Amino acid sequence: MKVKVITEHFGEGIFPCFSKGAPVIMKEACTHFINWFACEIESHQTYVPDYFIEDGVLIREYNPTELTQKEGDILEVQEIVYAWLLAKNEKGEIGWIPAENVISIK
Repeated sequence: MKVKVITEHFGEGIFPCFSKGAPVIMKEACTHFINWFACEIESHQTYVPDYFIEDGVLIREYNPTELTQKEGDILEVQEIVYAWLLAKNEKGEIGWIPAENVISIK
């Protein structure tokens, strides 16, 4: 599915890809994004969806890097997780962007 960015988004930096089984220290729930939590993974402060965690560890590989995109950019959606999209931009970069910042296109 392709989407068009309607509200620019600034990511919080580039993160490493965390391996399945990496310990996760859960913190507070996000107030704006249901089922997402602040957390610490391998000394990195980030966010994670609740269903990526089981018994305090990641149950899959996870890279929390967000895409920095401007209005009008076109993205290819790779995965939808609650109110966030994992998407690839036209440069081939993959990262997260809030679904509220995009609209679907044909």
